Amino acid sequence: MLAAYLRPSTIDAARHARAVLRLLVRALRAAWPEVRITIRADSGFCRWRLMRWCDSHGIGYVLGLARNPALQRDARAEIARAERQFQATSPPQRLFGSFGYAAGSWDRSRRVIVKAEPNAQGANPRFIVTNVPGDPQRLYDEVSCQRGAMENRIKEQQLDRVADRTSGPQFLANQFRLLWSSAAYVLVQTLRRTALAGTERARAQVGTIRLRLFKVAARVVVRARRVVFHLASSYPYQEVFRAVYAQLVEPRVVPAVGGG
Repeated sequence: MLAAYLRPSTIDAARHARAVLRLLVRALRAAWPEVRITIRADSGFCRWRLMRWCDSHGIGYVLGLARNPALQRDARAEIARAERQFQATSPPQRLFGSFGYAAGSWDRSRRVIVKAEPNAQGANPRFIVTNVPGDPQRLYDEVSCQRGAMENRIKEQQLDRVADRTSGPQFLANQFRLLWSSAAYVLVQTLRRTALAGTERARAQVGTIRLRLFKVAARVVVRARRVVFHLASSYPYQEVFRAVYAQLVEPRVVPAVGGG
């Protein structure tokens, strides 16, 4: 996670995205001056000012583009060919093409990629706009569609780390809640990337890690020089817990799980 920014729901979905992107690009290039940066996002971030800024600063973009009649007219050849093949062979057909397109609000024409994949429900074309050269199908399948992993991480924080708990009466308090949620998410993400690497939970979601490694019943014994946690001997994830403990601490002796 690089940014967690709460905005009012009364503004455009892409408002301030360009400003946040500018800060991120500056930080990334300060660390890696020669790095090539490509952003991918859904159609909510497809705004011509953001694309123009990317064009002028050497940033690649692969952005979803909302379907409209003009796009469908420009892609009618691919859509019609895919529909003919679907009618002839029955299984869904996936055809890709590209063409120049400029919405009425854009400053200039840009490359648009269409995926035509008709099915029993209809034509179902999808569009992306990009300044990255390459084969249309590769850009769609290997770059654009991979944003699903990013969206899963966002959903993971919202559901498992209650990032959407922004019901306070003051906007600043809600932003502060989001930052706390984000800090907790980064900690769990770091645990997953480091201590859980090589274990059966290396790809576990935050909710699973929280439920099976954090929310564990224990008996706490407070003594003069130490605090002892006694975990149940029937705890089913002992091996993973032991491996995580060994990664996080520099133990001389890893304590056994069990004893009450």
